[in-house]
Amino acid sequence: MCDTRVAYVMSQVVCAQIEMEAMKAANRECQNKGEPDAFDQKAFMELLQKYPIGHNAVISFLNNLSI
Repeated sequence: MCDTRVAYVMSQVVCAQIEMEAMKAANRECQNKGEPDAFDQKAFMELLQKYPIGHNAVISFLNNLSI
């Protein structure tokens, strides 16, 4: 059972990474145009909540506690 939980967490990490890279690309595009970033630090940190991959969320999930 633990293996499936770890696999789930890893899949959430990959989803967050994909979205993060898209956000970084959008910011680079804005910078190249001389515009303000489309995403700020808060938007990047919110990925930890959108995909429950923060430390406490992962530990709770792996310990079979509700997150």
